[in-house]
Amino acid sequence: MLDTIPSPEEMTSLLGESRYKIWNQLNTRIQENYDMDRTWNTGGKAWKYEYKYRRGGKTLCAFYARENCVGFMIILGKDERAKFEAEKETYSKEIQNLYDETKTYHDGKWFMFQPTDTTQFDDYIRLLKIKRKPNKK
Repeated sequence: MLDTIPSPEEMTSLLGESRYKIWNQLNTRIQENYDMDRTWNTGGKAWKYEYKYRRGGKTLCAFYARENCVGFMIILGKDERAKFEAEKETYSKEIQNLYDETKTYHDGKWFMFQPTDTTQFDDYIRLLKIKRKPNKK
C-alpha cells in the first residue's frame, strides 16, 4: 500500500501527457463495466506504481506506471486460457501474437500490455470479461 496516492500532476510528469491520457481512458472503460476495489502500491523493481482492480480476493487486472510507460496486466488462469483459445482468432493479431509469446506459469499466462494508443481497448475489455462478467450497467 502506498502512503500517498500520486496526484494527476505526478502521473502526468511520470508517464507523459499522451500516456497519462491512455491510462485514464482505459481506467474509465474498466470502471464503466466493473465496480471493484482499487488499490495503489509500489510497482516493484520494474515499475514505480501499481494500481490494481480486485474484488473478493481476486485480481481482475493491474496497471503499472514508470517513466514514459504504461503497463496493463491481465492474468488468464487455466479455464480462462481455454475460453480465450476457443475464440483466439477473433482477437487482433497483436493480442494473438502476445498470447503465443507469453510464458505460461503454474497459475496462468501473465499478459503484459504496454498501450500507446486506444486501438486494443476493445480486446482488453473482452479479455477482462473472460475473467469476470461486468457487474455494472
